[in-house]
Amino acid sequence: MSNLDRNYAARGAFGGRAIAIDAGLRAYMLRVYNYMAAAVALTGLAAWVIFQASVVTNDGGTITGLTNFGQTLFVSPLKWVVIFSPLVLVFAISAGIERLSLSTAQLLFWVFAALMGISLGSVFMIYTPVSITRVFFISAASFGALSLYGYTTQRDLSAMGSFMMMGLFGLIIASIVNLFWPSGPLAFAISIIGVIVFAGLTAWDTQRIKEMYDVNDDGTASGRKAVMGALSLYLDFLNLFLMLLRLLGDRR
Repeated sequence: MSNLDRNYAARGAFGGRAIAIDAGLRAYMLRVYNYMAAAVALTGLAAWVIFQASVVTNDGGTITGLTNFGQTLFVSPLKWVVIFSPLVLVFAISAGIERLSLSTAQLLFWVFAALMGISLGSVFMIYTPVSITRVFFISAASFGALSLYGYTTQRDLSAMGSFMMMGLFGLIIASIVNLFWPSGPLAFAISIIGVIVFAGLTAWDTQRIKEMYDVNDDGTASGRKAVMGALSLYLDFLNLFLMLLRLLGDRR
């Protein structure tokens, strides 16, 4: 009888720990998604403000030119700073996350999201607002489904993730080449392959972020992981959106 009581108590203790871990994991993932959603909103707001400050329009809303601010930001040599500064910052955050305080990591994350918005202000100059909105909701629905799959699947996605990372490096090289030597067919191929790559990365990153959770982490360690997880998912979503926009967006 005493053995039965001890076994029952052990099962009860284990069950209580499992419930605590599950609640902690849900709170951790919710924090990741909240960071990511807030960053996407900040990027969209910054892009819209920059667009409004950069263009001259007629009474019908047609863009007729750029303001002095727009010329400086998107035509002058400063455009290279605008294009590459977010890339430099994201590498800095990734490389130094273990040495950063939680507040500094969060601040750099928000600065990165704002810089991305500045660099993406030109998107509103190229595509119609209606098509941007349509593609955004398509991207959001696709991202949600892929992330849910990554969170719930029992399949190990590591092999797929490694393959997608190789594809990502290829996309980066091809995008840089296409930036300096534009090619329509290459741009189309980049967009098609990009959708596949970032769809796969969304599922894999979600599973990886979930597995990063440790019930023994203190607030700082858990917060750093949440920032890095949000950064990964933010990049997955943003790139998925941009690739779909190139394929489905209506140009002005």
